[in-house]
Amino acid sequence: MKKVILYTMKGCSHCDDMKESLKKSKIKFIGRDIDKYKKEYDLFVEATGNEFIPAFMLLSVNEKNETSDVVLMVPDDDFEDINEAMVKVKQYLK
Repeated sequence: MKKVILYTMKGCSHCDDMKESLKKSKIKFIGRDIDKYKKEYDLFVEATGNEFIPAFMLLSVNEKNETSDVVLMVPDDDFEDINEAMVKVKQYLK
């Protein structure tokens, strides 16, 4: 099973637009507010070297809930806009 985790923050219009695009495309995702999940997000930033949001962690998880694959996607490095991000998320979920 593949999971989509989306890092966002309150008051971020790009984050709201990304969430809306995912919902319209019927893509289930786990939202992570970077203020509420600060330690987790700090590790994400350390791994990517990029603190821009909205950002994604895409996971492949087996039936034992073990992660076998992790893809981190951040603005400017991995996608330039919401449309490009959506294409990449959809490709990952195939």
